[in-house]
Amino acid sequence: MAQVSSADPHDSAEQAARIEKRWAIVIVGIMALLVAVTIFTGLHWAMMPPSRVETIDPSTLHVSGEFVESNLGSAVEANGSVTVRIIGQQYSFTPQCIVVPAKTPIVFRVTSADVVHGMLITGTNINSMVEPGYIATFKTEFDQPGNHLMPCHEFCGVGHEAMWANVKVVDKDVFAKMAANTRRLSCDL
Repeated sequence: MAQVSSADPHDSAEQAARIEKRWAIVIVGIMALLVAVTIFTGLHWAMMPPSRVETIDPSTLHVSGEFVESNLGSAVEANGSVTVRIIGQQYSFTPQCIVVPAKTPIVFRVTSADVVHGMLITGTNINSMVEPGYIATFKTEFDQPGNHLMPCHEFCGVGHEAMWANVKVVDKDVFAKMAANTRRLSCDL
């Protein structure tokens, strides 16, 4: 003969209600914690941005300062590294072709004159948003000579698909000879 359970059905309903109440409290607690973390992070970053942020007036880029036309392109620094300054604007990068040496520390400094652009150098891990009013700075080193395309990967208007540039990586000695003749380098020289 089978034994019949003599448990009161009201006890199991009460037990289920207690368990559901505990889980509801746990879920509300987790949600409160997530909201608190979001608020703390937002307030903290509002006072202290997550990275070094440099600003620039996009309306005066070509008139004065670091991004005037004569400063664009590659320049050899006193410590032997190379700094590349680029401006993105609808629908081109200036300069259109950049020359850099292989096996040398390179610092890219890029800004936008008008709208949000994207900068991607194929075959590398360089991928950055370029926003008007801000300077995007990143460091890299190319292992060997070669040519890399640099398309804009953020839709910036009807001419977006034609916005690209070239990064020409040359041997260190070839670059040194080119740099001896001029202060700023680009493929146009």
